[in-house]
Parts: sequence; structure tokens; C-alpha cells
Amino acid sequence: MPNAESHFTHRAQWLRAAVLGANDGIISTASLIVGVAAAQASREAILTAAFAGLTAGAMSMAAGEFVSVSSQADSEAADIERERRALKEHPRSETRELAEIYVARGLTSELAQEVAKQLMAKDALSAHARDELGFVEGSGARPILAAVASALAFSLGAALPTLAAILAPHAFIVYAASIASLVFLAALGALGARLGGAPMMKPAIRVAFWGAFAMAVTAGIGWLVGRAV
Repeated sequence: MPNAESHFTHRAQWLRAAVLGANDGIISTASLIVGVAAAQASREAILTAAFAGLTAGAMSMAAGEFVSVSSQADSEAADIERERRALKEHPRSETRELAEIYVARGLTSELAQEVAKQLMAKDALSAHARDELGFVEGSGARPILAAVASALAFSLGAALPTLAAILAPHAFIVYAASIASLVFLAALGALGARLGGAPMMKPAIRVAFWGAFAMAVTAGIGWLVGRAV
């Protein structure tokens, strides 16, 4: 008997939050380090900015994810409640609606009616949540999980360029933080693709490119500000 196929959609929510958090941590902190260093700041000022950016960014990611995913959860709950009321008040109409969905997917009218009746008899709300609203079991919004994953991932990502800045001599902080961050970003893009079951090369190049662009822009602004003040 052949092995069952492997699917990765169950990882979508935490993977998205973790990859976004780590990517943001690396890019924003590395850009901050490079921008401050390009302004000819002292080593102390650069590291202070790095640690401040790490802390503020982690809190911001956690708060932003919690608020965003909470709004999604509220919307999903409201849709489920509306569906529950509709099933109670108009069960026949809801059965027809479910059957029409199955007809649109390729079933004959007779089979669609029979499938709709059987699913409605077993668990009408779950059937409509899945096939009408598109809610997959286990993929509902989880605000706390998303917030914690984002904060931890951001902190880990931000720690990487910060560590490079700590270890590098003052004159080489820009180069050390930039090169280390590009390596980390490429690895992160490849890892995210790997965990999601996708090819790794394209995501790695894409993430590294936009990271390099962000650091270049920030370094340019830091250099201009440093000369101006």
C-alpha cells in the first residue's frame, strides 16, 4: 500500500506568524543597526538602539498579532452565530443551500440532496461552517498562540544581527550585521518553505533581496542624517 500524501496546511497559522516575526526581527533590527552605524554613532549608541528595537519590536508584534487575530476570531464567531440562527429558523432553506454547493462542485442534484440531508442530520452547523463558510476544523483563529509565536520569533530574529553587532569590531559593525542578516534571511526563507512543503530556492532569494533593499535604504538615510547633524 503506498504511503499517504503529506500535507502542511495544518501548519499555516503558526508558520505564518513565526516566519513573519523572525523575518521582521532580522530586517528591522539589522536595518536599525546599519542605519545608526552609518550615522557614525558610537558603539554604545548602536547596541542601545539594537536592544531597544528588539524589545519594542517584540512587544509590537505580539500586540499587533493579538489584535489582528482577535478581530479574525470575532468575525468567525459572528459568522458561526449567524449560521446557527439560520439553521434554527430556516432548516429547509439551509439544506437546499448546502445541496446547491455540492451541485456546483460536481455532484448530481439527487446525490447532492442526499449528501446534504445526511450531513445536516449528523452535524448541520459543522457542515455549513466547512462547506459554506470555508472554516476548516483546527484552523480557527488563535490570538494568544499567534501573539506568542510572533513575539518569540521576532526576538530570535532580532537577536541574530544584534549578536553580530556585539561581536564585530566597531569599524565593521555595518558589514557584519549586513552579511549575517542576509545569511539568516536566506536560511529563514528556505526553512519556511521547507516547513510548508514548498521549494526552498525562490523564497530564500526573495527574502534576502528585500532584506538587502531595506538595509540599503536605512543605511543611506542614516548616512545622510549623520552628515546633516
